[in-house]
Amino acid sequence: MGKYILAINPGSTSTKVAVYKDKKNLLEKNIEHSSKELSKFEKITDQYEMRYKEIEKMLCENNFQLDIFSAIVARGGPVSVLEPGAYRINEAMVEKLMNNPLVDHASNLGGVIAFKLAEPQNIPAFIYDAVSTDQMTDIARISGMKEITRKSLVHALNMRAVGMKCAENMDKNYDDVNLIIAHLGGGITIAVHEKGRMTDLVSDDEGPFSPERAGRVPGKDLVAMCYLYDKDEMKKKLRGKGGLISYLGTISTLEVEKRIKNGDEYAKLIYEAMAYQVSKGICELTAVVKGKVDRIIITGGIAYSDLITSWIKERVEWVAPVEIFPGEKELEALAYGALRVIKGEERAREFK
Repeated sequence: MGKYILAINPGSTSTKVAVYKDKKNLLEKNIEHSSKELSKFEKITDQYEMRYKEIEKMLCENNFQLDIFSAIVARGGPVSVLEPGAYRINEAMVEKLMNNPLVDHASNLGGVIAFKLAEPQNIPAFIYDAVSTDQMTDIARISGMKEITRKSLVHALNMRAVGMKCAENMDKNYDDVNLIIAHLGGGITIAVHEKGRMTDLVSDDEGPFSPERAGRVPGKDLVAMCYLYDKDEMKKKLRGKGGLISYLGTISTLEVEKRIKNGDEYAKLIYEAMAYQVSKGICELTAVVKGKVDRIIITGGIAYSDLITSWIKERVEWVAPVEIFPGEKELEALAYGALRVIKGEERAREFK
């Protein structure tokens, strides 16, 4: 009969949804959310009902009833420090995602939506390779301030999926290679995958700015700004109103590239600065593995941009060959992970 899997991946500006039958992709939709639409919501968690209804509408329009699904799986948000792989979504996780996650992030909505869809039908619901997947070494956690410990917040799901695919293309195992993977999306994160473990990383507040996030900014100036704005305003300046939208008034890389093509030198400066900062982040992580890097991988939605990827390659290909995996393998990784769990090939952990 086959196992039907519903996979849900909320991102900062879209909700990606797919229906799989075993490993066959039957349907994939990218539900876009405009800046205007998202601006109506004060907090990310306030977007829950809007995104939930969009998914219900999409399933109805494509004649998929919820009772056909053997599992519903969602991208795991930064709920708390987790191991790689699957976790069963329960009420404790939903409460944490909605009210006390490690970080406010669109992916937090994934587990909540999956649980609300699955519970009435008594369907198992999971998250997989959560944003807060943590394999950092002790030395990597040291920040420079005793009161602050560095945390693992990274695009683990897509990174691990493309890392395994790259290793396979090299006729090697993921556990046998050293990779540096940069995920370029609404947020940008970079991680070193050292023999199958993400031992260190550059999170979206430690490194490159992105379409909507400020990234690493000078600390003394940041402290001074905190006295000019309240806490919520400052958080929005760092996440939601930073990066490209701060400089250029848009989160659309397509619009920025159109401006550059039309001769906008300021847009080119800012856009190239984003690639420049990604390159610095990649090279920073080479020290973790003492320069022994088998491949550098550029992935995520912005990796479709030949302009961005060419700028990055110029600066980093002296380290190791650069592979481009544009877009995301996240929906596939979610569906395959859930399939392994319901077939008994992998165990889902219980969230506590």
